[in-house]
Amino acid sequence: MSLAPRAVLVHRTTEYEELVARHGTHGQAAFFLSSRGRDIEEVAERHRRARRALAEVTAAVPLNWRQALLERADLDRFLFAPEDVVVVVGQDGLVANAAKYLDGQPVIGIDTDPGRNPGVLVRHRPRDAAALLASAQGAAEELTMVEAVTDDTQRLVALNEIYLGAPGHQTARYRLGLDGDRGVVEAQASSGVLVGTGTGATGWLRSVWQERGGTLPLPAPTEDRLLWFVREAWPSPATGTSLVGGDLTASASLTLTVESDRLIAFGDGIESDALQLTWGQTVRVGVCGRRLRLLG
Repeated sequence: MSLAPRAVLVHRTTEYEELVARHGTHGQAAFFLSSRGRDIEEVAERHRRARRALAEVTAAVPLNWRQALLERADLDRFLFAPEDVVVVVGQDGLVANAAKYLDGQPVIGIDTDPGRNPGVLVRHRPRDAAALLASAQGAAEELTMVEAVTDDTQRLVALNEIYLGAPGHQTARYRLGLDGDRGVVEAQASSGVLVGTGTGATGWLRSVWQERGGTLPLPAPTEDRLLWFVREAWPSPATGTSLVGGDLTASASLTLTVESDRLIAFGDGIESDALQLTWGQTVRVGVCGRRLRLLG
C-alpha cells in the first residue's frame, strides 16, 4: 500500500521572532530598534505577512496528505522521503538552503514578501499553493547543482555556489589544476575560489563576474556548466595568477590541493556546514549529478 504524499513546509524564524527572543519582550525589542533609527512595526508587519502566508499554504494541503513543518535550522536533522513534496515558504535563499538535502523531490517556492525578494526561486504566491500541490508530480525545471568531493570521500552539494578558502580573512594557499591540462597545476595564494551555477549567477557569482568584465557567458540555471573564479590571486616568486577563472562542463572538474594548515569549503553561504580541509588534502569541484526539481 503506497503512502499518501507528504507536504514538507519549510520556513524560517522571522527577524521579529529573533528580536523578541533576544530581548525578551516586544517593548524591549521596540526600544532596541528605535535606538538605532528603526521602527519595530515594519519588522512586525513582515512577520505577520510571513505567518499569514504559512497558514494559507498549510490550509491548501489536501486533506488526505500528510504534513510536516520544518524550520530552517532543523534541515540537517530532517529525513526527507521519496514521496515528499517540499514547499518552501519564504525567501529565495531558503530554497537553496533546502536543496542540498533533497534527492529528486519536487520543490514549490512561495514568496512571502513580494517586491522585497527577487523571486528567482520563490516564484509563486500563497494563493497558488493548492493548484501547485495538485500538479506536484508533473513537469519541473531541473536546476543544475555543484558538488565538491574530497579525497577522503567527504561530499558537499550546493545550488548556487561553493566557496573554497581560508576561514576568516587569512590567505588561502593551495595548488589549482584543471581536467585536460595534462596534470599541470599552479601554486596560488588568494582570497579563495568560487565555483557557481546558473542559479548562482543571480547572486554572489554574478558580482564576481561583473568585476571581471563579464567576458565569460553566464550559464543558464538548467545548463550543465559552471563558472569558477579565483578571488584576488597574489603574484609572487612562489605563486602564480594564470589560472583565475573559466568554466566547467559536465565532464570537467577543478582540482584544489591544500597547502595551508586549514581550508574550508562551504555551499550557498552556510559556513556552519563546511568541509574541513587540511594540508595535502585534495578536493574536486564540478557539476553535480543531482538536480533540484523546481515547479513553476
